[in-house]
This record gives sequence, structure tokens and C-alpha cells, in this order.
Amino acid sequence: MSESRVVTGWVGWIGFAGIILILNGIFSAVQGTVALIGPNSYYLVTDDGLFLFDVAGWGWWNLLIGLVLIFTGIALFVGATWARVVAIIFASLSAIGQLLLVPAQPVWSILVIALNVLVIYAISAHGREVKMD
Repeated sequence: MSESRVVTGWVGWIGFAGIILILNGIFSAVQGTVALIGPNSYYLVTDDGLFLFDVAGWGWWNLLIGLVLIFTGIALFVGATWARVVAIIFASLSAIGQLLLVPAQPVWSILVIALNVLVIYAISAHGREVKMD
């Protein structure tokens, strides 16, 4: 028996998810690259004192996440089944990584977290509609 696949208008959410993954990946890769080629230390002065961060590890993390998000976003457009699973995992990791930036960049971090949540919703709710036969 063949299993019929129903494609609804919601399949556009997967296109949205792919575009957002690619853009998020580009932004993360650029942030990571800037962190790697820039100074190795980041200083933050607060009421409680001075904080010093080594940004090289953070830069490599963002660069890696960014490249995987770009590749996965492209794979979503061709309907690769594995891309849905990888996209959900790395969108979740991206959102968790952005939690660390909330004190430094609250608006940007919350925006990226919200977009990652929308991507996860789009893929988990409507991903089967673009499955390759």
C-alpha cells in the first residue's frame, strides 16, 4: 500500500524555517569569526566588579553552530529527512547559546531565541509535508 502525503498551505513554514536557519547561521558564523579575529578578551564592568571573558571558545562555538545551521537550512529546501532532526537539535542549541548573551545583548538574544522556537515549531509540526519520496 502506498501512503498518500497531504501537502497543505502550511508547508510554507518549512521554507520560512530554512530561510531563518540560513540567516541565523550566517549571523552566528559572522559573530564567531569576529570573536576569533578580534581581541581574545572581553571586559564587562558591573556594580559588583569586573568580569573577564575569553571569547575564543565562544567564537569557535558560534562559527561551528553557524556553519551547521547554514548547511541544514539548505538541506531543508531539498526535503532531506535528516535535516529536520538536525535543524531541531541545532536550533535548540542556538537558542540555549543565546541565553548566555541575554545580559550583554538582551533584545538580540530574545529575538534569536524566538525565531529558533518558531523554526522548531515549523519543522516539528509541518516537516513531514516536504519529506522526499
